[in-house]
Amino acid sequence: MRKITVIGTGNGGQAVAGYCAAMGLPVCLYGRRKPDIPDNIIRLEGVLNAVGVVEIITDSIEKAVCFADLIMIVTTSTAHREIANLMLPFLRNGQAIILNPGRTLGIVELNGVLAQRKELNVMIAEAQTLLYACRKVRDGVVKVIGVKDNVPLTGRTPLETETIISWFGDLFPGFIPAVNFIHTGLENIGAIFHPSIVIFNVATIERNDKFYFYRDITDEVAAFIEKLDKERLRIGRAYGIRLMPVFEWIRYAYPETEGCTLKERFRNNPAYNDILGPGTIFTRQLTEDIPTGLLPMSELARLVGVDTPLMDSLIVLTSSLLDIDFREKGRTLDNLNLSGMSKDEIIKLFQG
Repeated sequence: MRKITVIGTGNGGQAVAGYCAAMGLPVCLYGRRKPDIPDNIIRLEGVLNAVGVVEIITDSIEKAVCFADLIMIVTTSTAHREIANLMLPFLRNGQAIILNPGRTLGIVELNGVLAQRKELNVMIAEAQTLLYACRKVRDGVVKVIGVKDNVPLTGRTPLETETIISWFGDLFPGFIPAVNFIHTGLENIGAIFHPSIVIFNVATIERNDKFYFYRDITDEVAAFIEKLDKERLRIGRAYGIRLMPVFEWIRYAYPETEGCTLKERFRNNPAYNDILGPGTIFTRQLTEDIPTGLLPMSELARLVGVDTPLMDSLIVLTSSLLDIDFREKGRTLDNLNLSGMSKDEIIKLFQG
């Protein structure tokens, strides 16, 4: 029986751990702070109605890594490098690691850390987005608002992608094969949605006025998102990948969504209906989606001569607003040891 370790005890981590446990699999849940989950029972409510008993809840990374056949990293992507370094001494041959999600170039960052142990033979993959739209009610209780039917996933090579999906596709049927890591990285739709909506609601957030993140969107903000998305689509074309426009993606990920405009699809998506805006401008929708989303997209664009003035403006505005230099530790080509490489060399990065 496959053993699953879930790294991360937030909304997504507890949802994945609870689901896997409810499916009857042995599950270990790791967090730097052990959540207070009575009797290790996680209840899923909403579109998933299930109860799972997690075998181990621990703050020991050694125990968590040694437990697993599959390690699902379900944390903010800004923590990926740190987590990979923590796991590195304890990984063993034959394990698989999935970043859920990897955001943009997450698998490159993970591979760079694992390369320190040249003898290590593990499979790694990244998903384009989190499998669930969910919110933690409290530790041990998660409301699953929506389950994504189609989530592209890629390993470093087509064979690695095929193998991971064949091993774990029955457990996570939403995973479908992506073209490559450029595909999953540029389909990081959250990086297009989140910073735009936050930036245009900064004053509302700082006043601590309640608003619905998607349901309250205006025509003008929706139009801006589609203009920003055209930059992403142009980057994809430059790398030979036909990406899905955001208008199509919402219906693809959530088939029950109706609407003739992007604003209508935001408002009519049941999975988005009750999602509130953040309580602070220091939200992961900026602190994560800029350095591991828009920033690496902009870097990939610059390499192939694609102009991204809206992406670049959001990066500059957010850096100034939060007084954070996202380029210092964000996923720049230099920080990922990709600087000086050509487009073709990056596309073929894992082909030896």
